[in-house]
Amino acid sequence: MLEIKNVEKTFNPGTINEKKALNGINLHLNEGDFVTVIGGNGAGKSTMLNMIAGVYPVDCGNIIIDGVDVTKLPEYKRAKYLGRVFQDPMTGTAANMQIEENLALAARRGKARLLRMGINAKERKEYKELLKILDLGLEERLTAKVGLLSGGQRQAITLLMATLKKPKLLLLDEHTAALDPKTAKKVLDITEEIVSKNNLTTIMITHNMADAINVGNRLIMMNNGKIIFDVSGEEKKKLTTADLLEKFKISAGEALNNDRILLS
Repeated sequence: MLEIKNVEKTFNPGTINEKKALNGINLHLNEGDFVTVIGGNGAGKSTMLNMIAGVYPVDCGNIIIDGVDVTKLPEYKRAKYLGRVFQDPMTGTAANMQIEENLALAARRGKARLLRMGINAKERKEYKELLKILDLGLEERLTAKVGLLSGGQRQAITLLMATLKKPKLLLLDEHTAALDPKTAKKVLDITEEIVSKNNLTTIMITHNMADAINVGNRLIMMNNGKIIFDVSGEEKKKLTTADLLEKFKISAGEALNNDRILLS
């Protein structure tokens, strides 16, 4: 479902601020893989997701989604393949629009816009059923403005919007990091349920080592723009946070020094 072949990216080349963000990344994901990504600040995690999404052009290498080479496609042309949820809960929804209007936007992505009633009774019923998955009572608040909801509620709706059209690839960029622990767990549980139900191929960046171990079927660790550790299946399930720290030390040649990861 995803192939990243020898992708490199350097920001501000030839200047004092030159930064090698990705250094020959290679990654292959099968359909239905749920991969968690962990690493320190500047490891290249978010840059990798931005390269997949087409936010920045790659310096060299190829990105292939479901057999289609999208390396040279602009961001808006890759959107039909992808669903994405960002760290900021305010990013993925339109605050001044109603819940049902936000869902309608997601449902009609890529379709022709016609002059007709905004949302019909059939669609409204579908959105109600969809919102029941969240178990947040939002199915009874279809006409509420999204801007009045909590961060966790907005992030849950963003997740629904990102997966409504069953994307080829779902990108989650620390999508629970800005939430309190209880709400973060709720959103993560919803994430696992939606991904499992729809068999979505998913990449989830996280700073939480426990989440990286417990969620998904595969874990990769990044450092200095490279993948330094890749584990899946039963071996992943047996990992502990102490194992991860030791693996980082062995692979990177230094101890992990990142407060957000260590404190998690």
